[in-house]
Amino acid sequence: MSLSYSKQEFTDKIKAEAKRLGFSACGIASANPVSQEHQSYLKKWLQNGHAADMHYLENNLEKRLNPRLLCEGTQSIISVALNYYPEQKQKTDTYQISWYAYGKDYHLVMKERLLQLFDYIHQELTPIQGRTFCDTAPVLERYWAWKAGLGWIGKNNQLIIPNQGSFFFLGELFINIELQYDEPQKDQCGNCTKCIESCPTKALFTPYQLDSRRCLSYLTIENKGDIPEEFHLALNNRIYGCDECQKWCPWNNHATPTSIKEFNPSSALLSMQKRDWELLDESQYQALFYKSAIKRAKYKGLLRNITIAQDNSPEQTE
Repeated sequence: MSLSYSKQEFTDKIKAEAKRLGFSACGIASANPVSQEHQSYLKKWLQNGHAADMHYLENNLEKRLNPRLLCEGTQSIISVALNYYPEQKQKTDTYQISWYAYGKDYHLVMKERLLQLFDYIHQELTPIQGRTFCDTAPVLERYWAWKAGLGWIGKNNQLIIPNQGSFFFLGELFINIELQYDEPQKDQCGNCTKCIESCPTKALFTPYQLDSRRCLSYLTIENKGDIPEEFHLALNNRIYGCDECQKWCPWNNHATPTSIKEFNPSSALLSMQKRDWELLDESQYQALFYKSAIKRAKYKGLLRNITIAQDNSPEQTE
């Protein structure tokens, strides 16, 4: 580390650059192993089958629980958040996709900005070694965001940033220098259970507990098989993901539209009517969702979801 700056000055400069790059929040945590409490929670969650068929979450568990095994030499974890809350939304009379998938694939947008932050530290402050992450490696992103002081993990398992809400993508820089570390935020959910009450399938069956086997986001995106019939009506007009537990969270009354233009929905997406979705062929799908997170569900998966939503439509379009 350069002798010209103290740890606090280094930290302040990193956070200032993160803000300049468009991050809504930035905090820093020491790269110690995940707490025993959170390790036990994760292991029990997996053992109970609540990850459904997402067996990849069981892979590299030791690295997931110890960042220094994932990235040798890591001393600090810089956690950042990018706002994706949309100013323009789909009309309510068409099939709905989750707001996070409105724009460009968040992996690409986050990665670009993380690399810019890495380059700033490496070139302007001090030479560093490390890696960037955004939902692409065995990293407990919400845990590290909490440890880095960005917010707290709510009863819906989403990271809630004070006075900003939860419509954020998270990313991390693992780097090999010590910095000034932030304190975790205290839980501010209080007695509120609106997220649990609003869950269409009771996937949120108790505070901080999610059963992915019942979650509409899992069923419409990660799940590659048939969606059990018991969840068809709950799907309503959703064809990709579900935002209910976030929409009902009072902290999201503070949400402000994103300034990241890549997350804005295209006019083509906003103009899609039910009939357009029902007639969507694979070439149109590829064009409409070029570099989109919706590719996660694949064309076949999206058609499966549209068919169920069509059956739920009162007008039963011809």
